[in-house]
This record gives sequence, structure tokens and C-alpha cells, in this order.
Amino acid sequence: MKAEEREIRRKRRILDHAVKSGNIAKTCRYFGVPRSLFYVWRNAYQKNGEEGLRRKKPIARSHPNQTPDEIVEKIQHLRRKYHLGPIRIMWYMARYHHMRVSDATIYRVLKRHGVNRLPGKVGRRKVHTKRYNKRVPGHHIQMDVKFLIFKDKAGKNIKRYQYTAIDDATRIRALKICG
Repeated sequence: MKAEEREIRRKRRILDHAVKSGNIAKTCRYFGVPRSLFYVWRNAYQKNGEEGLRRKKPIARSHPNQTPDEIVEKIQHLRRKYHLGPIRIMWYMARYHHMRVSDATIYRVLKRHGVNRLPGKVGRRKVHTKRYNKRVPGHHIQMDVKFLIFKDKAGKNIKRYQYTAIDDATRIRALKICG
């Protein structure tokens, strides 16, 4: 016999005793039950029968501040696909999806769905640089301009511009200073 069935039988026994004796106060004193609880049980039994005596979860049916399912799915997707932590998921969602969610909420969502923490000993991600090596000289040139200040013999500032061009095919550097 399950504990839930025993609890229903106990409540039924108390309700039946009150009907037989005709005195609710004495019945409640005898069984050590508050009268307010007795009336709750009696009303539930009259309304729903034995099903009304079952123990219900003491939580609300709907939570007004519950994280929407759309956001929960997006959090799980970002964690599965990109292996991001709560703070990076928060930044990603704010930047690309215009969804404002705190990192604590993201952490709780991940924990609620049984997602493990990321490994702690992950090194820095390498930055992969890709050189644009071209076979034809002059096809791709990198340009740079720098502002220079020199002093002449009198101590007066002279302003000059330095233009640098690097050819990606030959890696030849051209330098010109103009004033």
C-alpha cells in the first residue's frame, strides 16, 4: 500500500468518524487535526470524491514570471551548438536576437534542464588569421596612413603623413612621406 493511499484512508476515516459522532470539534481534537483543515478536506471530498483527498502540489498552475519557452529553447540551442557559458549566451542573445535575459536566469535554465557545466580548463581560443595571398601582383594591396609630427631645427612642429602600401602577392612594401 502506497503512502498516498494510506493518507487518503486516514482522511476518509476522520471524515466518517465526524459523520458518525456528529461532533466535528471532538473528532478534530481526537485525531489532532485543525478544524480549518477538516473543513478543507470535507469540501474537497464533497466536490471531487476520493480524488479531492489526494495530496496536490503546493505550487501555482501558472507562473507569471516564468521564462518563455522560446527563450529556453534558444538558450539550450546556443549551449548545445556553440558551447557558450551563461554570460556569452546573454551577450549573444542581446546582440543577435534582441532578447534581454540575465546570466543568472540562463544559468538556472541550464541547471533545470540538466546541462552540465563547461570544462574549466579550456585554454584561450586561437585566433585564426587568414592571409589573402594572391598570385597576381597588385591584385590586393593593404594601405595604411599614419600621422607623424617632427620638430625642425627651431623646435617648431612639422606635420607629415606616412603612406604605406603592402602588396599581398609579393609582400613588397612601398613607403611615402608627404607633407
